[in-house]
Amino acid sequence: MSALLEVRNIAKSYGAIQALQDVNLKILRGKITVLLGPSGSGKTTLLRILAGLEKPSHGSILCDGEDIAEDSDLLRQKATMVFQKSVFFNAAVYKNVAYGLKVKGYSNSQIKDSVRKALQTVRLEGFENRRTRNLSGGEQQRVSIARALILERELLLLDEPTVNIDPRNVSIIEATILRVNRNQKMTIVLATHNMFQAEALSERVAILLEGTVRQVGTNQQIFGTSNKHLASVTRLDNVFSGVSRINKTGTSVIKVSENLRIEASFRKSGEATIYIKPEDIIVSAHPFTSSARNVFQGSIIEVSDLGSVMKLRVNAEKKFLVQITKRSFTEMGLNVGSTVFLTFKASSVQHV
Repeated sequence: MSALLEVRNIAKSYGAIQALQDVNLKILRGKITVLLGPSGSGKTTLLRILAGLEKPSHGSILCDGEDIAEDSDLLRQKATMVFQKSVFFNAAVYKNVAYGLKVKGYSNSQIKDSVRKALQTVRLEGFENRRTRNLSGGEQQRVSIARALILERELLLLDEPTVNIDPRNVSIIEATILRVNRNQKMTIVLATHNMFQAEALSERVAILLEGTVRQVGTNQQIFGTSNKHLASVTRLDNVFSGVSRINKTGTSVIKVSENLRIEASFRKSGEATIYIKPEDIIVSAHPFTSSARNVFQGSIIEVSDLGSVMKLRVNAEKKFLVQITKRSFTEMGLNVGSTVFLTFKASSVQHV
């Protein structure tokens, strides 16, 4: 399989901040490559360089053997990028999607046909005359994808495309990504911190940690076997550090932040790092009577639909990853922004 682009020894600095260092990666033509890593790992910076929106501090981007790292115009002709949060004209969906072709001088009939096809692809038929800014966050993101697809570039770059979006729109966006890649053979690079999304969408995965690509492989190579780099990504969920003290009942209370204290069944004084499994945390729409020592109120900030199971990221002073059945999720009427209560036993808190 040939490479559409090959990144060699790319680095990017912003003053004293090193965002990327010695990044090497082949973007294979017609494949979905997922950049998997936590926030701050350099995913967005790498996408912006590939899109021609940033120039690397040093390194090469090869296309057919030619270094085009400094040729921002050529990169922009090859790639288009969809951001986490897009900016729209205060106009109808049709005008926002059509704009790219209009400035290129396409005829009205050509634009009309292209907009129709793009909106069909993202399942927004009939939305042409709706005000874009009045749509939900998920619908706006689908407009952004349609606006990118209409340009028919070789490379589609997606930066965390489903963050803070409701499950229905997440499912539509993920299905759209797979369908565009399969039917149009479009090369796609998608950045995400969501391991489950990465596994569901990727053909190839590049794990980014601290501005460096630590591992590259096929979906099976990355997720089919355990490896320390993937473990580094997953360990970031529900891992907290703080000062522990032993209380009168013989358990420990870990002060994670000024307003968050977690009780654990182990006995330890001093610095401590703890971990709670997502499946050990009970999610409820209302507080309930329980012998569990830890009960926290929070807000859902991200949802991942995994079929019969939903993964939720909840901001409860710190960010928790939790797991719930789809049936419970639906029965409680939960969505991004919903207030929930997290409950877990002291015995569920493990000392790392």
